Amino acid sequence: MKEWIKDIAIAVIVGVLILQFVKPTIVKEHSMRPTLNENNYIFLSKQAYRFHEPERGDIIVFHTDLLQANGQEKLLIKRIIGIPGDEISIKDGVVYRNGEALEEPYTMEGYTATDMEEIQVPDDKVFVMGDNRQNSIDSRDSSVGMIGENLIVGKAVFRLYPFDEIGLLANK
Repeated sequence: MKEWIKDIAIAVIVGVLILQFVKPTIVKEHSMRPTLNENNYIFLSKQAYRFHEPERGDIIVFHTDLLQANGQEKLLIKRIIGIPGDEISIKDGVVYRNGEALEEPYTMEGYTATDMEEIQVPDDKVFVMGDNRQNSIDSRDSSVGMIGENLIVGKAVFRLYPFDEIGLLANK
């Protein structure tokens, strides 16, 4: 009995330690298609930005003021397009960062329908967009806006499910 209790205690301690660094998450929406689909099971690195700043192309999960149907806070998952100091604009279906058109092979339809005047990303914030641009509530929408780095839950680093797509999620 004593060994059994010891094994359970060790398992609980290891589990708690792992959860300090990694957060399992299920994708609930389709705004990141084709990169991530509904019901993909992913792991977030909760410590990814402890030693360095968010980078362009990172896929992040973050807190919002949006509410789910049950009244709970809605977390969103999006790709970082701009970091502090970047100037972002959208014209004729093309996203521009610092005056240069972005190559975005990861987007659902290859273009962004909404035009947007140039804005500058302020300090301690990031500009995010979903890969499924026509079906994404992101930094283009005033209900989300630019994301404070303090609101980032973690960086998506690994997909566990579906099993035929298991592997690391690379920045693009």
